[in-house]
Amino acid sequence: MSDTGIRTYAEENRTETAERTENTEDVATCPECGARLKTDTEHGETVCSECGLVVEEDEIDRGPEWRAFDSAEKDEKSRVGAPTTNMMHDKGLSTNIGWQDKDAYGNQLSNRQRRKMQRLRTWNERFRTRDSKERNLKQALGEIERMASALGLPENVRETASVIYRRALDENLLPGRSIEGVATAALYAAARQAGVPRSLDEVERVSRVDKMELTRTYRYIIRELNLEVKPADPESYVPRFISDLDLTDEVERRARDLIEAAREAGVLSGKSPVGLAAAAVYAAALLCNRKVTQNEVSEVADISEVTIRNRYKELLEAGEIATA
Repeated sequence: MSDTGIRTYAEENRTETAERTENTEDVATCPECGARLKTDTEHGETVCSECGLVVEEDEIDRGPEWRAFDSAEKDEKSRVGAPTTNMMHDKGLSTNIGWQDKDAYGNQLSNRQRRKMQRLRTWNERFRTRDSKERNLKQALGEIERMASALGLPENVRETASVIYRRALDENLLPGRSIEGVATAALYAAARQAGVPRSLDEVERVSRVDKMELTRTYRYIIRELNLEVKPADPESYVPRFISDLDLTDEVERRARDLIEAAREAGVLSGKSPVGLAAAAVYAAALLCNRKVTQNEVSEVADISEVTIRNRYKELLEAGEIATA
C-alpha cells in the first residue's frame, strides 16, 4: 500500500473515531471546549476537566451523610429498612419471626430449638397486638386485603381503605357496627375515590356482610368522616367490561361516545351506572359488528338481561339524537 493510501486510511479511522466519540459524549461534554465533564462531589458542582467551566452548581447530594470503607461498615451504618405502610396494623415497623425452622446457614433446627422458636413466635404475636384496638385493626386490615385481592383492586386502593378504617377507628365510629361491615364500606369508598369502582353486588359477593348492612355503614362512614366521593361514572366500568369480554379498543371508544351522548341528553340521571356501562358495551359491540350476547354481558356486569335491553335502546336513541 502506498504512503497516500496509508494516510487516507488513517484519516478515515480518525474521522470515524471522532464521530463515535461525539455521538457517545453529547451529554457529558463541555459546551465551550468539548472536553469531558467531571463531578465535584465536595462542592456539588459539575465542571469541565480542561477549561474549568462550571456547568452545574448547588447540586443535591442524594447519598448518605456517613462514610464506609468496607461492606461490613456499610451494613452497620445503613439505616434503610422496609417502607412503612398503612395496610399493616403496626405500619410494618415490628419484627416478624420466620416460619421456616432453619438457622442462618439453612440447616434444620433441633426439636428443642423448634419448640423454643414456636414459643418466641407466640410471644412476639402477643406483643405486636397488645390491646383490643390493635387486634381490631389487625383483623380489619386483613379483611380489606382479602377482599381487595378477590376484587383485583390495586395497592393504592388498599392503602386508602386502610386510612379510612383507621380514621373511623380513631373517631370511635365502630361501636354498634361489625368490623367486617366498616372494612367493606371503607374499601368500597376507597375504590370509588380512586376511580376503579366495583358494584355493590360484586363487593357483597366477597364480603361477609349483606348489601343492606354495607349500604347503611357506607352512608354512615361517608357522612361522619366528610369523605368526598363523586357519583360513580359509567365510563369507569367500561374498560373492565371490555377486557373481560375480550373486545377491541374500537368498541371501547364507541361505548364511551354513547355514554357521553346519553349524558348530554340527560339520560344518565337516576339510573344505575353499572347497567348503563353494560348496555353501552353491548350496543357498541353491535355497532362495531362484534359478536357478543346479552347473556355474556350480563354475566360480566352481574346485572339482568332485561336491564341491558332497556338501557341499550335508550343509549342508541340518545346517540341518534346527538348525530342528527
